Amino acid sequence: MYKNYVFDLYGTLIDINTDEWCDDLWKKMAIFYGYQGAHYTYEELNEEYGRLVEKEKKSVSRRHKDYSVIDIKIEKVFKKLYTQKGVKVTKAQVLKTAEVFRCYSTKYIKLYDGVVDLLDTLKAKGKKIYLLSNAQRTFTENEINMLDLTKYFDGICISSDEECSKPDTNYFKILFDRYNLEKSESIMIGNDFRSDIGGAADFGIDSLYIHQSISPEIDGELRSTYTVMDGDVYKIKEYTVE
Repeated sequence: MYKNYVFDLYGTLIDINTDEWCDDLWKKMAIFYGYQGAHYTYEELNEEYGRLVEKEKKSVSRRHKDYSVIDIKIEKVFKKLYTQKGVKVTKAQVLKTAEVFRCYSTKYIKLYDGVVDLLDTLKAKGKKIYLLSNAQRTFTENEINMLDLTKYFDGICISSDEECSKPDTNYFKILFDRYNLEKSESIMIGNDFRSDIGGAADFGIDSLYIHQSISPEIDGELRSTYTVMDGDVYKIKEYTVE
């Protein structure tokens, strides 16, 4: 049926709840930055973080005028928050800051029921499994390792690395060119009707939409080849696996 299974990550394989704007997070991050000698009030740190994110987005947009949906490397923002206070940090310190931020902002993270069974089944049938995620490498790499998913993937694309995000067809093309995938042999599986499914349709590949509690509201045409509206990961095999 299909040889290549391209998965979204958050909301498809991983159930996660994060809050990057709550006061408690920024109060803790202000303490952490203070440990390193970069002194902010929590309000100032929150405001500067948002400003620097927008500044970096504009910089990426200038470099990649052909990308319709861009992403940034969030570690550049964390580093700038040190340097503008006159604090020199190593790459390792910046990555540790990103890890602390992600840990403090995550309320829970777990695999959906049925994910391991699905991936084991695909591997047993000789299928190739790829990850196409709108995500930050500094967060995602730790999380897929922690949840023991890394071993399943034959190829991984993370948007922060490419500075391009779904539903931009350029991002799909990066994955398909890098791993020499044929469109007719491939399916995209995701929980976002626009980023995953709309992007796949525009790129010209089949897709399966799975609706989860964290899925964005469907406010347009759902262009998926297959649909699982009750979030049951086990049903993905019924539709897409021979």
